[in-house]
This record gives sequence, structure tokens and C-alpha cells, in this order.
Amino acid sequence: MNDQSTSLLDRTIQRFRRAFVVPGTRRDDVSGLAPELPDDDAKRLRRRINACLDGRGGEVSARAHAADLAKALCELNAIGRRRFLEILATEYDRDSAAVDAAIMKRNQAADDRARRQAEAELRLALVAPRLRLLPQFNSLEEGVKFLVDLRAELRELTEEPTLKALDDDFRTLFTNWFDIGFLDLENITWDTPAALLEKLIEYEAVHEIRSWDDLKNRLDSDRRCYAFFHPRMPAEPLIFVEVALVAGMADNVHTLLDEHAPAEDPQNADTAIFYSISNCQEGLAGVNFGNFLIKRVVGDLMRDLPHLKTFATLSPIPGFRSWLDKQVDAEGFDKLLTAAEARLLIALARADDAGKALKALLDRDDWHLDQEISAALQPILLRLGASYLVRERRGKRAHDRVAHFHLTNGARVERINWLADVSQRGLQQSAGLMVNYRYKLDEIEKNHEAYTGSSKIKVAQPVQKLLKV
Repeated sequence: MNDQSTSLLDRTIQRFRRAFVVPGTRRDDVSGLAPELPDDDAKRLRRRINACLDGRGGEVSARAHAADLAKALCELNAIGRRRFLEILATEYDRDSAAVDAAIMKRNQAADDRARRQAEAELRLALVAPRLRLLPQFNSLEEGVKFLVDLRAELRELTEEPTLKALDDDFRTLFTNWFDIGFLDLENITWDTPAALLEKLIEYEAVHEIRSWDDLKNRLDSDRRCYAFFHPRMPAEPLIFVEVALVAGMADNVHTLLDEHAPAEDPQNADTAIFYSISNCQEGLAGVNFGNFLIKRVVGDLMRDLPHLKTFATLSPIPGFRSWLDKQVDAEGFDKLLTAAEARLLIALARADDAGKALKALLDRDDWHLDQEISAALQPILLRLGASYLVRERRGKRAHDRVAHFHLTNGARVERINWLADVSQRGLQQSAGLMVNYRYKLDEIEKNHEAYTGSSKIKVAQPVQKLLKV
């Protein structure tokens, strides 16, 4: 099990343990469980689960039972929590016999009244008992965050078929709980409480925040940061986006993140660049916030800064280098190069074929600093980068996950930028390339429908030229 997700859940449990005291709760037959949940303790835990599902005693009693169960779960370590998840998966799933009986009763109903009654019984039978149990944590402070982090642990175990259905139930539950209508959009500034700013540093997934000065620069007057929050997790961002207000479309992330560059006047900016979007909660994987976030942020920016004309990203291409390595190793790679390019690569790397030469050059840590090598690689990598983004597919979707996200949201592939991210990560993932996806407001819906409906990708003229080479 991943140490990061386990430690994250353990931290949540510490807050959870302090927070979930409910009037009327008591020490009962689940106090003092052994951390690894041995068989005898598992029996006691089942009795508490059944008491939660029984529903006797009204709402106060239900909350007390849920708090008792929460206390028990807080005593478990990763092994014990895994046993708890396995119990939920195998013993509190839908009752297939009850579902079959309800279907038969519905098919044999003699009249409309009997059919409606049978359909009501079928709907009830289709709801797994665990889907009645998990919402009871909703009433406990930190209870929703506990379940989100518990699912993060579960996702690392879902190769096991018995746990896959449980993960699907979690996702269904969270999709309803975290509906966009329930979320609050907040503008994060340097005046935001430090505890939340620390979360941004922790959760930033695209460009590492190296220091408090780095963070302060990203929250300066010519920057914006927006995050979605849920009322039951008010101290935890779900997803956040960092925006730079600039003149013209940015083509280099190092310029955007330069801490020593003076802040520009936002009133002189004509472009909003979305340069980092980070999902914060692994347990909410599969629950889509990003498309709504971008649309809401564009709306806020247009209201506050109506002179902005262009909305675009400066995005990584995280799958490009691994895809390129596979192409190099595949038969026929030389066909992707001109004869002159192949000869030049072989000469520069002193290799016996162009594929090995390209790989050897890119494996050098300093290749981008060598003008001769950089000049040789530029037309090749820009052309292959364009082909990767526009032509490569996983089924009907773009091969690159970041591309798929923005294309789904209605963006077009605007421009590919050379040596735009020469950090170690940028070179390893995308050979230093970055891409601008542009959200042209009058084309968003048309682009979205073309991509999601028939897998067509809208491409601007500079990228079209690369594809024709």
C-alpha cells in the first residue's frame, strides 16, 4: 500500500478521532479493537455495522452508532482497514437472490399497482447495504474527508475483483455528494490562512512550489488562484488552478514562475494563462471538477477584467517522452525522419542508427544547453510532438491525458513551444515541450462536441503546419 496515501489517511484519522464526539455515544462492544482487526474483533465490528444499518432509535441513535463505528475504525492500521474494506466488499454487497426475486415478482405482477410495488422492492434490492452505511459518516465532522481518504487507500487495492465493485460504489456516492451545485469557488490570495496555503504547496502536482517566496509570487497582483471546496470539507481544496495575467500568449513556464520578475499591471494584460491545474484528493478520482472549474474561472475573470481577450493554457505533455521512446524502439522509426535528419542525428550521437542516436541525445542531462544538438532536435521533436498530440489515440480519446482533459472541455491545440520547461521533470516527461490549449469562447461547445462525438481535434494553423511537414 502506498505510504503517502496511508499517511494521509492516518493524519485525517487523528483529526477525525478528535472531532466526531456525538452526544449520547458510549463505549461499547467495539472499543479497544486490535489494529489489524483479527477474527474475533471483526465479529464485533460486524455487529456495530449491523446496528448502523438496523435503523432503530431514530436519527440521534443512528449518529451515535455511526460515531461508535468511527471510533472503531480509528483504531485500525492499514492492515485492519483493508480487512474492513474486504468485509464491506464481500458481506455488504447487493443480495443477488433478493434482486432476482424482485425481478421475477415485477415480471409476474398482475396489475399496475402490483408492478409499482415490485419495482419499489427492486430499487431497494439494488442498493447495497454498504451504500446505506457510508452516508452515515456524513453527519460526523471530518467524516466525509475520512471516507475520501479511505477510498484513496481502496484504489490501490482495486486490482482485486472483490474490491472493484466497492470502489465503483464509492465513486457513485461521491459523484452525487460532490455535484458541482454543492461546490464553492474561492479566490486564494496571500491573505488566505496559512494552513490552507500549506495545502497548496502540498497538493501542487504540475510545477512544484519550492518555497513560500515561490508561492507568494504565484499569488501576486498579476496572478490568480482559484479552488473548489465542498461544505463538508471546508479546509480541503478539491482542485485548484493557477492563472497568470500577461500580455500575449506565454510560451515558457520559467518566465511565468520567475520570482525576481516584477509584477505586471493586470490592467495591461490581454491574456489569462492557466499554467497549473492540480487535483487534490486522490479519493475523488473519477469525479470530474476540472471542466466546471475552468468555465467558472473564465466567467469570474471576464467579470473582473473585461479587457481580457484570450484564455489559454501553458500545459505539459506528460506522456510524450515515454511514447517517443516506444517509437524509437519500434520497427520503422526511421520513416518518421527525413534522410538528412537521420544522418545528422547519427553524426551527433556517433550511433549506428537514427533511433538510438535520438534516444542517446535525449538521455543527456544537458542536451538542451548544446546549441548544435538543440538546433538539430527542434524540428524533429516539434513535428513528433504535434503528431503525438493530434494523431495518437487510446481508443477514441487522445493518448495524452492532459490533452484529453482540455479537448474534452472544448479547447483547441493552439501552439507547441520549444524548450518551454527545461526542469528535470519537463525534460524527462516531454523533452522540454509544452503546449498552449486555447479556449476560444465562441468555439468551445463546437470543439467539445466534435471531440467527444467523433474524436475530431481542433488544431490551430501553427500546429497544422507541423503536421504537414
